[in-house]
Amino acid sequence: MKNRKTNKLKIINDPIYGFITIPNSLIFDIIEHPYFQRLRRVTQMGLSNMVYPGANHTRFHHAIGCMHLMQKAVQVLRNKDINISDEEANALYVAILLHDIGHGAFSHALEHSIVSGVSHEEISLKFMHALNKEFNGQLSLAIEIFEGKYHRKFLYQLISSQLDIDRLDYLKRDSFYTGVTEGNISSDRLIAMMNVVKDQLVIEEKGIYSVEQFIIARRLMYWQVYLHKTGLVAENTLVNVLKRAKELAIKGVELPAGKALKYFLYNPISEDNFTDTILKIFAELDDYDVMSAIKEWVHHDDFVLSSLAKMIIHRNLFKIEIQNEPFEETYINKIYKKVTENSIIKTADLSYFVLSNKIKHQAYNTNEPIKIYTKKGKLKDIAKASDQLNLRALTKPVIKYYLCYPKKTQLV
Repeated sequence: MKNRKTNKLKIINDPIYGFITIPNSLIFDIIEHPYFQRLRRVTQMGLSNMVYPGANHTRFHHAIGCMHLMQKAVQVLRNKDINISDEEANALYVAILLHDIGHGAFSHALEHSIVSGVSHEEISLKFMHALNKEFNGQLSLAIEIFEGKYHRKFLYQLISSQLDIDRLDYLKRDSFYTGVTEGNISSDRLIAMMNVVKDQLVIEEKGIYSVEQFIIARRLMYWQVYLHKTGLVAENTLVNVLKRAKELAIKGVELPAGKALKYFLYNPISEDNFTDTILKIFAELDDYDVMSAIKEWVHHDDFVLSSLAKMIIHRNLFKIEIQNEPFEETYINKIYKKVTENSIIKTADLSYFVLSNKIKHQAYNTNEPIKIYTKKGKLKDIAKASDQLNLRALTKPVIKYYLCYPKKTQLV
C-alpha cells in the first residue's frame, strides 16, 4: 500500500475570521510540532473563565488568528507598493505564530511562582532557536525580526508595537469569548489603513477613528476583563498555591503532581540553568498538569496548600478591595489581626492569605507612538492628531491598589 501524501495546505475554520489558510508546508509543520500543539492546552486568559464562563479559548486559537491577520497585513502593504519579499513574509508568519509559544500554564502564573527570572518572551525565543535547529535554519530570519535586529524596522513593528498584529487579534478574540462587546475592534479596517513611511508602520489619516476606538477598547478591556477584581483574586490565589507547593517541595515534602510539574517544583529554575533539557520538560507542562495537581492538593495535609487549592477548585475566592490610594498600614494590620484571631492561620503564613499590591495600566504610551500619516504627507502622533480629548487622558498611567483577604466564612 502506497503512503498517502499529507495535505499541508489545510484550512482552519475560526469562529471570528472564518476560514484561515495555512500558507505553506513549513508553517504546517511548525503548527504540527508538539511544542506548538501544547498551546491547545494553555488558556489565553488564565482563570478569567471564573468571571466570564466563555473565556476558555487557548493560546493556539490566538496564534493561528495572528498568523491570519499577518497574511492580510502583508497583502495590504504589498498592494500599496511596499516591497516585502516572500522570505520576509514567511518570516513574519513564523514570528507571529511563535510569539507566545513560551507562555507557561495559565499564562503568567508560572512566571511569578515556580520559574524565577525567566520571562515568557525569553522562553519563546528559546523555543524558536530549538525549532530553528530542527528545521535546519529556516526560522533564522523570523528570529532576527522577532528580536528587532532586522534592518527593516516596520517588520518588527508588525510583531511588537502599540498597534501590532498580536493586539489586533487578542482584543477582538477576548472580546468575542468573554462577550464584552466594548473590546470588539475593527481589525480589518485597521489593517486596511496600514502603510509604511520612512521604514515606520503608520496608519493613514482616514483610519484615525479606528485607532481611537482601538485605544479606548484596550482601556475598557483591561479594566473590565484583564484586571477584573475577581480575576485578580483568582490569579493571585493560583500564584500562591504554586509558591506554597514550591516552598514545601524545597523542604522535601511529598506532593502529588505530574512528572513535568514535579520537576519544576523540586528543582530551582532560573535564566542561568534553563537548558535545552529543561525546555523539553517545560514543553510538557500545561494547564492540565497544574489543575490536576491542585485537585489533589485539596486533600493535602498542609493547611495553607489545601486551603488555597480548595478556593480555586470550588471558586470560593478571597474578598477584594480596590482603591486609588495605597492602603494604610494600620488598616492592613487590622486585617492581619482579624484573620489571625478568627482562624487557625499562623502569623508566618499570613502572606498567603492577606495580599496587598497594585495594578497599573497605560492605554497609550507616547514613547512608542502610533503614527498617523496625514493627507499632506506628515507624520503625527495619534495623541496630537486626534480631536478626541479622552485620548490625551489615556496617555497617563492609571494605578489602583488592592487588598485581598479571607471572607468570614473562610476563617476556620
